[in-house]
Amino acid sequence: MNNTFSTDYNAQNVTDYPNNNTYFLVWNFKDSADPDKIKSVFQRVCALVINLNNSALDRFPDSKASCVMGIGYEAWQQLELPQPLPKEFKKFQEIRGSKHTAVSTKGDLHFHIRADEKSFAYDMASTISGYMKEIADCVVEVQGFRYWDSRSILGFVDGTENPHGKDRDHFAIVDDSDLQYEGGSYLFVQKYTHNLDAWKSLSVEEQEKVIGRSKDLDIEMEDDVKPKNSHIALANIGDDFKVVRDNMPFGNVSTNEMGTYFICYASTFSTVEKMLTNMFIGNPPGNYDRILDFSTAQTGTLFFVPSLDMLDEFSG
Repeated sequence: MNNTFSTDYNAQNVTDYPNNNTYFLVWNFKDSADPDKIKSVFQRVCALVINLNNSALDRFPDSKASCVMGIGYEAWQQLELPQPLPKEFKKFQEIRGSKHTAVSTKGDLHFHIRADEKSFAYDMASTISGYMKEIADCVVEVQGFRYWDSRSILGFVDGTENPHGKDRDHFAIVDDSDLQYEGGSYLFVQKYTHNLDAWKSLSVEEQEKVIGRSKDLDIEMEDDVKPKNSHIALANIGDDFKVVRDNMPFGNVSTNEMGTYFICYASTFSTVEKMLTNMFIGNPPGNYDRILDFSTAQTGTLFFVPSLDMLDEFSG
C-alpha cells in the first residue's frame, strides 16, 4: 500500500470520523423545475455548503460539524458539469444475486451532515432544505445517531475495519491518477432496514457466526472458525482494498422500522463494487452474505464528491 499519498488538494470532509448526530438527505430535481433555475440554485447550494463548513469551523471549532455534498451521475449530466467524467463515475447498476439484490435508486444530490450537537445538524439540514425545496424533492431523509460504542442496531460494532490516519486519505480520496478530479471521492450509499424480530430470535452464538466477530468484545473469529458466508468474510476484500465507512443506525421504535444507513467514501468505486458483488452474489456464487437474510437494501446510489476547489468553481 502506498503511504506517500499526496495531500496537495482541498477535499471535502470525507475522512471525518462519525459523531453523535447525522442527517442524510437525498434530493431529486423536479421534472417541472426550470432547467436554468435548477442550475442557479445548484450554484447557490455549492456556495452554501462551503459557507456552512467555514462557519462551523469558525463559530464552533470543537463541534465536529461538517456537511459533504455529493452529485449523482444523472445530475452531473443535467447540470453540464465538467467532462470527461471521473474515471469510475457512472449510474450504479443493481447487483442481483440468487436471493438478494443491491437495488439501484436515483439520487441527484446527497448531503451528509455531521455534528455532535443535534441542534447544529438540524440547522444545517434545515438551511439546505430551504434552498433545495424550490427545485427538488427530498426522497430520503435519515436522522442517524450514535448507538453505544459505535454499534449498529443489530448490537455489533460497525466500522472496525475502517482505515485510520493517513490511510483514510489513501482509501477515500482520488489521487493524481485522475488529475482533473484529484481531491474528490466516490460516495456510495444504501439505506438498509433490519428484520429485528428474526435477528433477535437467534442466539448470541448464531449472531456471531452471521457477523464473524464476537458481540461483546468485537474480536474477529479465526479463519478456520469464521463461517465462509459471514459478513466479515465477504465484505472485507483485503488490506489493499478498503473504503472509509461512516455508517449510522436510524429508526422508529413504534413501527419497529430500524436500520443502518450504509455510507462509504472511496478513491475507486471498483473496490465498492467488488465488495457488493461478494455480498450479494457470493464468493463463490451462491455463498452470499448471511447478514442479508436480516437486512434489506432499500436504496443504492453512487455519487461523486468534488473537491472544495471544484465546488467553489461550481458556485459561479
